[in-house]
Amino acid sequence: MTSTAWDSLADSFDQEPDHGLLDPAVRAAWSARLAAWLPAGPGRVLDLGCGTGSLALLAAERGHRVTAVDLSSRMAALAARKLAGTDAEVLIGDAARPPVGERSVDVVLARHVLWTLPDPERVLRHWMSLLRPGGRLVLIEGVWSGTGLPASRLITALTSLTDRVHHEPLSADPALWGRPVDDERYALTATLDGAAPPSGD
Repeated sequence: MTSTAWDSLADSFDQEPDHGLLDPAVRAAWSARLAAWLPAGPGRVLDLGCGTGSLALLAAERGHRVTAVDLSSRMAALAARKLAGTDAEVLIGDAARPPVGERSVDVVLARHVLWTLPDPERVLRHWMSLLRPGGRLVLIEGVWSGTGLPASRLITALTSLTDRVHHEPLSADPALWGRPVDDERYALTATLDGAAPPSGD
């Protein structure tokens, strides 16, 4: 989708329970998952395709230094408003090639973003190259009505970059989505050991 298309969705984006996290039960469910996925101590988190910044805010509230990136200027503006009062920064840019220069981070976080990008395998290589040694990539993805990325495809791609990939099914937890779901939804956590993997350049 283009930035204009995402701009047009921005004002209604948070109406979806897992986007806005307006329901305290849904917010608590995502907060608990992030507590497990993110490092225990403060670190640098790069939230790619951040939307209106709901997950970025949860990460910032846990003491992480967050950089949030979205292609849509309207989404980014709403994220900046949501993140006001934290030390998070919000940038406008392509999640596939985030505008962070030579910076490296402890966590790359992306929820329901990779499936929208061309050449997911190349994008994963680049994202892994942004991690510090010991850093982790946290992906939340799925397949909805035949659209999306099955976990098997991304696990295959990630095992060529690291031998530490954890697959966590999420479909059976209705608290995350504000309702029961019967499609494939999952999280993958890939941890970078030692030397950085080859970049996607």
